[in-house]
Amino acid sequence: MALPQAFLQELKARCNIEDIISQHVQLKRAGSNLVGCCPFHSERTPSFTVFTGRENFYCFGCGAGGDVITFVMKMQNVDYITAVTYLADRVGLKVPEDNFFRQEKKVDRNRFFEMNKCAAKFFHNALMAPENREAYEYITGRGLTPLTLRRFGIGYADDSQDSLKGYLMSQGYSKEEIREGFLAGVSQKTGKLFDMFRNRIIFPIFDLSGNVIAFGGRIIGNGEPKYLNSSDTPVFKKSRNLYALERAKNNPESTLILCEGYMDVVALHQAGFTNAVATLGTAITPDQARIMSRYASTVYISYDSDNAGQRAAKKAIDLLTQVGINVKVIRVEDAKDPDEYIKKFGKSSFEKLLAKSNGHIDYTLSNIEAKYSMAIPEEKLRYVQECCDMLAKIYSSVEREIYIQKICEKSGVDPSVIRNEVEKKQKKAKHSAEKERIKTDIQREIGWGDRIMADSSKNLATAKKEENLLGILLMRAEYLKDERLSAILCEKIFQCEFTKRVYTRLIETADTLPFDLSLLGEYFDPDEMGRIMKFVMNRERLENNSIEVALELARALEKIASETVEDGDGSDDSFLKSLEKIKQSKK
Repeated sequence: MALPQAFLQELKARCNIEDIISQHVQLKRAGSNLVGCCPFHSERTPSFTVFTGRENFYCFGCGAGGDVITFVMKMQNVDYITAVTYLADRVGLKVPEDNFFRQEKKVDRNRFFEMNKCAAKFFHNALMAPENREAYEYITGRGLTPLTLRRFGIGYADDSQDSLKGYLMSQGYSKEEIREGFLAGVSQKTGKLFDMFRNRIIFPIFDLSGNVIAFGGRIIGNGEPKYLNSSDTPVFKKSRNLYALERAKNNPESTLILCEGYMDVVALHQAGFTNAVATLGTAITPDQARIMSRYASTVYISYDSDNAGQRAAKKAIDLLTQVGINVKVIRVEDAKDPDEYIKKFGKSSFEKLLAKSNGHIDYTLSNIEAKYSMAIPEEKLRYVQECCDMLAKIYSSVEREIYIQKICEKSGVDPSVIRNEVEKKQKKAKHSAEKERIKTDIQREIGWGDRIMADSSKNLATAKKEENLLGILLMRAEYLKDERLSAILCEKIFQCEFTKRVYTRLIETADTLPFDLSLLGEYFDPDEMGRIMKFVMNRERLENNSIEVALELARALEKIASETVEDGDGSDDSFLKSLEKIKQSKK
């Protein structure tokens, strides 16, 4: 073992799983457990459960599961050792480091944080240097004050190919670290390193703890790309971060203003709207929507007024409403973006825009109305049909009824007609969703697209027996000491590679009882730990998990292995029988 069981138990005892998870998920008491909406997939009805007595979690929707270490791994997208170190630092524990541990410690995140901080200071000092007066005048000419430049750490990257690279190397950072941090690229012609950011205004990106994790650069003058953003690095994942969220997250009104660009955000903060954030050079992602839901109940979308901005707003509305956020849309008039609007009309005018912003449904309906003429019957029909498509997606029946009345007033169509049309579309959508769910369930049952147990489709019944046996053994590790069972158990009776791995690690780590699932976290990634948790959860639902059941399963697997006869051999007959069985169970 690289990490002693006593250390892991002490770490888990000090790092209360409820405290850690509640920083990311709004949890509510449900008996002896806690429930909330899963942070790893979008849902309205909570399916994420924290089992406080066992100090682990499981999502019955997406299958994520594990202990507090697994949660940090999955939430922060880090490896096992990094997650352990992070938790140990929180509670003042020293991680025991033997040779194996040091070999496994692949990424020193603190070193990347320090390198990025060093680079941010270099960029900021460059902006303030007399020789770069032109860059300073450019950014202050955009309306930013010296105080704002300091607060946001805004800097400048000159035209040199190696000024930053040379500086970082003089500070002790290796070429490989600089390249992995997306601060330098490698020339395909010469193979030499060159500065990634050149002739650009630099916007450092911070995480919620205030660490510099990445950079965005806007080119000065003409050139492509206009914006250059850090790619994913050991400390940064673009789809899981938001610009300026570290500043905006603590606003007392529980609201955020979502913008498209860095300049929009900085201009709004400078004007006093300190709840502004932006995505990082890409359209909004489901992860970013879920992150915003932790800090805001209402999000104001303030995107550019061009067609691209409006398309992006539509996507943002869809993703934000899926996670239960109340969405309002700011119409920026007589300006292309919030930055320009603030400069032209000032803070008070923008406050008025916020006050009269439409809810996302009103915004969508007004966009639909603008496309059609009510004086032309064919266009009126298309208007009503498109409005009905939108209404069919509204969760609240009361809200639907309010907007049905509005559409009737605009179109002159009887409310009962629109109501019936909306109900038809809802039934159709429900039917399609049910078909898709059954299809997904069938594919899951027969192992299609299963990354973790890719070979289970060849041995469906056998794989289920293996999962059931492991589920019992993971709950009742003391059964491993039963002479009847230990005489049968061995790697050879497991046909699936994953279940074989789980059994092998279980045997290696179950010498000291009581057995703790955390002991497996070192050897399996978060998705695999979720599957292991699923083995346990499936067995816990059944009353009979006795040693006799474990023996029966083990003997069946031993027989299959010895006779090399597999239940569900992957043949067409077996496949069709599996499909039929699953379909019948859905009726």
